[in-house]
Amino acid sequence: MSKELSRRSFLKAGAVAAVGLSVAPKSILAKGQDVPPPPLDRKLKVLAVGIGGRGAAVLSEVAKTEEIIGLCDVDWKYADHVFKTYPQAKKYDDYRVMFKELLPEADAVIVATADHTHAIIAAEAIMAGKHVYVEKPLTRTVYESRLLTKLAAKYKVATQMGNQGASNEGVRKICEWIWNGEIGEITRVDAFTDRPIWPQGLERPTVVEKVPKTMNWDAFIGPAPFRPYNSIYTPWNFRGWWDFGTGALGDMACHILHPAFKALKLGYPTKVQGSSTALLTDSCPNAQKIRFVFPARDNMPKVAMPEVVVNWFDGGILPDRPEGLAAGKSLNDSGGALIFYGTKDTLICGCYGVNPYLLSGRNPEVPHVLREIKTNHQQDWIRACKEDPAYRTPSASDFAEAGPFNEMVAMGVLAVRLQGLNQELEWDGENMRFTNIPKGATIRTMIHDGFSITDGHPTFENVYTDPVDANEFAESLIKPVYREGWKLPEMPV
Repeated sequence: MSKELSRRSFLKAGAVAAVGLSVAPKSILAKGQDVPPPPLDRKLKVLAVGIGGRGAAVLSEVAKTEEIIGLCDVDWKYADHVFKTYPQAKKYDDYRVMFKELLPEADAVIVATADHTHAIIAAEAIMAGKHVYVEKPLTRTVYESRLLTKLAAKYKVATQMGNQGASNEGVRKICEWIWNGEIGEITRVDAFTDRPIWPQGLERPTVVEKVPKTMNWDAFIGPAPFRPYNSIYTPWNFRGWWDFGTGALGDMACHILHPAFKALKLGYPTKVQGSSTALLTDSCPNAQKIRFVFPARDNMPKVAMPEVVVNWFDGGILPDRPEGLAAGKSLNDSGGALIFYGTKDTLICGCYGVNPYLLSGRNPEVPHVLREIKTNHQQDWIRACKEDPAYRTPSASDFAEAGPFNEMVAMGVLAVRLQGLNQELEWDGENMRFTNIPKGATIRTMIHDGFSITDGHPTFENVYTDPVDANEFAESLIKPVYREGWKLPEMPV
């Protein structure tokens, strides 16, 4: 084959460069090849870990075309309906046992466990050369997100985070409107969710309950510090506990903020600050507000990318209504909203990027520069799994994008948990560290909310942790310390 680019390759490369997108891997052009090899034509053998909740929905789409060979859930009562749906699959209550027996023959792994076990399960699967689909949030912490991003790149596997709106029309339209200059320069974005709809703002229960026969409690705890069983923790409620979840922000920002991250090419924030209702040691607060500051990015051909402030609200707190929004119109669409304030117009969309519209009432016709996904989020991942890595078109929320995005989300959690420092925090994203926490600064959190009223008189007898070194505490939130017996692999260089 000629070493020179064919006319078709040249035109394709030129079109890609014009919109600043990477559609075809460089290896195609480097080898002078036009047509990638055909995709794998057999069914993938798939394992799934955490199947009672979101995992069941992901499985239902994957199983339409692929073979499910192993299922794992720590709660067999919660997962019983899924086990019955796939009777041919082997059942497990500890992913480590399933991986030992079935990972060598598997092609791909779905991870939909509680947030705190996403990273360790996905990392092992990736290092075995398996493709992975991981529910949102990708990980509980910044370091874990960086790790999965680098591992996925090293082992060249197909990846996808479960923020399914990334594959929908709304996100594409938002990006194309913004990149075409229809909104103008954007310096402020507001976002909110109507979550939490699970318990938050709780103290650690003192009652120790008997572990159900259908529950592998030790496997649920996994790398987190051990605590006795109580039914308040799981299923589903894990989202409200710091050791297991990331609260309303982690659960919903991966859906709501994704269009902003993608369209504005945000990268790492440089400053962040958070506030909330009562901040407890064990449980996420009932409501919170986070302010991210992102530096100016490289301008695009039709729109500049100046410094932008992104504001997040949850727990019933709403941003200011945009000027010109019709009275009586709710901003909440499918669980939240995202508002882009531009110099030319204001763009509003719902959760998952659904139903975007401009306050001016315009409906711009703009060039279509993003790939249209005609299947769904799960099947687009399957498509990527079956493609040769040298020619693979990444899925809509491949870890190359989802990893840095999830770092932003995890940064918001850090801002809330460090709010007791009473300062705006400066962040060095490349090195995953705060640069302005004073040496010797301490921080403490509330263990018990001791507010009471006696004979009409309020008393405040709150119980707090002992003060701890703030820099060390921050480091433990960025890179978690795992329980003995659990260990992440080293960060690839």
